[in-house]
Formats: sequence, structure tokens, C-alpha cells
Amino acid sequence: MKEYLFVNVNINEFFGSHCTVHRRIIDEKAQLGYRYVGYVPTDISDYGKIKEMDLVFERDAEEE
Repeated sequence: MKEYLFVNVNINEFFGSHCTVHRRIIDEKAQLGYRYVGYVPTDISDYGKIKEMDLVFERDAEEE
């Protein structure tokens, strides 16, 4: 079974032409055993611009 983690990112705050914040987030989660699997837009403007998204991570769930 897989365990999923969603990290919400506000595009207007973090992403620009030279932004690398997403790389830091992916690296931090990788150290915790997660693998980046994609993103899901969670807020889109009337003109189709993504304003917020969830970065999606997964790892094998620990068996109890």
C-alpha cells in the first residue's frame, strides 16, 4: 500500500522565472522517503493560469 503527501504551493508567492523553491521541497520530502509523482492544480484563474497547486509525493506505507 502507498502513503501520499500533498504539499500546497502558491504559484504567485514562489514561482518566477528563476525560482527553485520547488526543488527544495522535493529534496526535503525525498529525505523523508517520499518520491515526487506529480502535481494537481487546486486554484486556476479565470484566464487559465494556475495560481495554486499540490505537489504530490508517495512512499510505501509502513506495515503495522
